Amino acid sequence: MQPARRFRILLILLAAIGGLAVQTAEARSAADEVQTIWRLLDYLAVDYGGAVAKGEVTSTVEYAEMTEFSATVRKGIAALPASPARTGLVAEAGKLEAAIASKSDPGKVAGQARGLAADLLAAYPVPLAPRKAPDPLRGAQVYLENCAICHGARGDGNGPQAKGLDPAPIDFTDAERARKRSLFALYQVIGQGLEGTSMPSFAHLPSDDRWAVAAYAGGFAFRDVSTGRRIWNQTPSARELVPNLQAFTSLSPEALGHTLGPEQADAITAYLRSDPRALSTASPATLMVARDKLAQSLAAYRKGNRDDAGRLALSAYLDGFEPIEPILTTRDAALMARIESVMSDYRVSIARGLPIDAVAGKAAALETLFADAEAALSPDAASDASTFVGALTILLREGLEALLIVVAMIAFLRKAERPEVLSYVHGGWIAALVAGGATWAIATYAISISGANRELTEGFGSLFAAVVLVWVGIWMHGKSHAESWQRYIREAMGKALSRRSAWFLFGLAFLVVYREVFETILFFAALATQGSGGAIAAGAGTALAILAVIAWVMLRYSRVLPIGKFFAYSSALIAILAVVLAGKGAGALQEADLLGITPLTHFPRFPALGIFPSLEPLLLQLLALAILWIGYRYNSQQHRRIAATHGQ
Repeated sequence: MQPARRFRILLILLAAIGGLAVQTAEARSAADEVQTIWRLLDYLAVDYGGAVAKGEVTSTVEYAEMTEFSATVRKGIAALPASPARTGLVAEAGKLEAAIASKSDPGKVAGQARGLAADLLAAYPVPLAPRKAPDPLRGAQVYLENCAICHGARGDGNGPQAKGLDPAPIDFTDAERARKRSLFALYQVIGQGLEGTSMPSFAHLPSDDRWAVAAYAGGFAFRDVSTGRRIWNQTPSARELVPNLQAFTSLSPEALGHTLGPEQADAITAYLRSDPRALSTASPATLMVARDKLAQSLAAYRKGNRDDAGRLALSAYLDGFEPIEPILTTRDAALMARIESVMSDYRVSIARGLPIDAVAGKAAALETLFADAEAALSPDAASDASTFVGALTILLREGLEALLIVVAMIAFLRKAERPEVLSYVHGGWIAALVAGGATWAIATYAISISGANRELTEGFGSLFAAVVLVWVGIWMHGKSHAESWQRYIREAMGKALSRRSAWFLFGLAFLVVYREVFETILFFAALATQGSGGAIAAGAGTALAILAVIAWVMLRYSRVLPIGKFFAYSSALIAILAVVLAGKGAGALQEADLLGITPLTHFPRFPALGIFPSLEPLLLQLLALAILWIGYRYNSQQHRRIAATHGQ
């Protein structure tokens, strides 16, 4: 076998990373265009009233701009990537363009623009919210450093350089205008500038700074913070209308006022923009998605549309619940496991065509569990202690599997007296950490990793690692017999490792570590939304220290073990990990709907051990055990045959 063939797995992984980078560039380009179109629609909705009144043009310059922007919107939508909704969006844009051409009522045009903007984001989702709640103090600092010179320290548009600017800088204290503008619109203008004005682009500022200054500038027109705090704390319906950062940044005060009334909407806007951290960033957003998809799924099932019901049920998990699994695991792991189990049962009930009442009962049970999850994920339930424990347990759990395999490889190479091959193992796990860092950067700054992609990565990564470990376990077990093989292991096998298998060890080290790094990144990203950076760092640091101690003990103990016992213990450890990964891989593929689910009533559930209450993961684990048993039995027979031959 040529050495190049042993690069296949590594090349597949590198190709996947390269493909992800290409997809990232394309996704960013489309997202940028969608955000530009959305900004134009927001501008049309807010400023059209300054160009037309009672069917007459009141400002020729403004009206020409409105006409130009509406045409740009239509052309921009037509140029977006193909989508089933694109034709309808183009038609909507044409109607908006015609309404502006006919000098329609500003209220009608604003409604059409807002409706088209909402439909655009439904068809081409783009991030409308920051990764974490904007920092009010940082927002004030950035505003004074970059904006006050034109807009004034008080936001009234009377800064030192405001004189002579045409048009004049925006007066952020103008409540009538401010009510029509969402924070996302302000964020867009800050990042892209405003053509035809003296407003430059501040795209060089970090995204968090742009969100912070948008919230700060957007609060100048709304000052009744104390009333807003009281309404927010005493009115559950108000919190339901603004359940998360996305609603906070995309809802205009005017839109909020349609439900709450203008005075209450203004007060709540004042409070939230003065301290966005009052919002929980971890739970309600995606739980609302889960609830909505669940309701749609049940409605489709009642109508007899089982395929749609199943698809929506899967979306409720992947798009609604799966993103909050990491943070819920740190708060209440038992609750997370119950929800995951009931959601699986719900999908199985749909697939089996159970009576509507039975399916509705499972949906009702999920609603109750979602309410419990919402309570567990509320800001009041967060603490530095829970964040510390979460970071500690996550890194310990995810790191231990990779550590055991890598340490076993290192110990083996030392036993075989092949230190020159150690660089391949170290190169593998170091490359995995680098690739993990790249994944974090891509997931944080470019695209989001969907629930389906996460489960597929975990599933296929686990299954491939399990296959490799079954082979490695059987091989190590074969080397645990006959002390007379010690010289063969050190010399002949050592040369084979150096010549033919070094890159295989690199690939194995990369795979097992990257799989755990990928999971850890997603967990820590969820923890970071709580803002307890010190607690996260302390928990991670403690976990790393514990893992380092474990590695040191294993390596030190392996040096004094007879080589036969070393191989026996290592083969047993690797066999256990192979069985665990087989179950985990099957479970992840079930959650991504690539593997069927056959429930096992009253069967235990231990995800950390790859044990799930369904038949498919159990069968895969039994298959791994059977192959290991056959391999071990063959090794024992070979050992007895060799022993008998030597005895003669």
